[in-house]
Amino acid sequence: MLIDKTPLHVWKPSLHEIAAGTLDAHQEGLSYPMLARRNHFQFSLGEMSGLDPENKRLTLAEMHDEDGRVIVPERVIRFNQLVLATGSGANLFGTPGAAAHAHMLEGTDNARAFQKRLTTAFMATAFSEARILRIAIVGAGATGVELAAELLEAHEAFGEALAPDQRFRLDITLVEMAPRILGGVPDRVAGQALDVLQQKGVRVLTETRVERVGPEGLATTGGEVPADLTVWAAGVKAAERNTTYGLETGKLDQFVTDDHLRTSATSVWAMGDCAQTPGADGRPLPARAQVAAQQADYLADALLAGSDGGARTGPFVYRDRGSLVALGDDTATGSLMGGLLGKRFFIEGVMARWAYMSLHLDHHRRVLGPFRTAALALARLMHDRISGRLKLH
Repeated sequence: MLIDKTPLHVWKPSLHEIAAGTLDAHQEGLSYPMLARRNHFQFSLGEMSGLDPENKRLTLAEMHDEDGRVIVPERVIRFNQLVLATGSGANLFGTPGAAAHAHMLEGTDNARAFQKRLTTAFMATAFSEARILRIAIVGAGATGVELAAELLEAHEAFGEALAPDQRFRLDITLVEMAPRILGGVPDRVAGQALDVLQQKGVRVLTETRVERVGPEGLATTGGEVPADLTVWAAGVKAAERNTTYGLETGKLDQFVTDDHLRTSATSVWAMGDCAQTPGADGRPLPARAQVAAQQADYLADALLAGSDGGARTGPFVYRDRGSLVALGDDTATGSLMGGLLGKRFFIEGVMARWAYMSLHLDHHRRVLGPFRTAALALARLMHDRISGRLKLH
């Protein structure tokens, strides 16, 4: 049985495209009930609100309609084996005003809410006297960098449909506390991405900490950053309620696991961003999509190996396949690990963009199979050619 609080699966690295309006969440999303029927598993819509690992029971919260009425009561589900893959969200680091004034991109609903707000801001700015829309993005990891590039694509597409006297300027400021953007990827990749962003007119502030978020912008250690819209894409932190489930958790509220992905409770495993799993050097593995994908492969083999949950298999070993960053419609940069060109080689431009797109298609292939993925890719390509890149819902 698969349990999720939403009925649609969306590849999380594409949330920035949904937020910018260049990707339709309904078109991109895969229906869990449909996948359950095709792949012969059960699906239950719900959100975990309680866990009793000793008695092997989990509780799903009651569900409400738009008027607040209870439509599905609280449910208790018993299990023999449980895998927790509840993900993570942004880390606000206790910044005053961040929760009230900054948009998050933690899920599809967040991305769609921001896209709706962005469309409104585009329209309002086109008919304003100032004709300048200022957006601040806190955090220059992959999400922040890719969102900045995608917003520029959306602005360009939107502007082409406006009369000359309605076109406006989009000012984007990317704020990063670390010494450089894209921490955790090779310096060369980060340098190439920085060059592209600056060529596109993005203002990048590194070694700058946000002290406060307000309705009109940011107060930082480097001064005020005016902003009509603020997006928080900094840090990774699991849900605080993870600490109430009777399992050992780390400082980021992730479930602590051993190198077999086992939590502190018998027959309970954790994977992905919600898990604090030791790497080869003893430090926790990074919260990256490829970590979760490799853990899924490992756990599938381990759980099928027997009731001991993989004790017969070796420990989980993460292998870094490289990094790719999308920087617009036909631009990307990245490094790939292994292959014919040496231990690590770098790609950029259209070739890197194709490689980035292939990751998305490969994810769909693993979920849908090769033939359905090919049909879906062709249908979406034709749809974009007809309807245009920007979706104004």
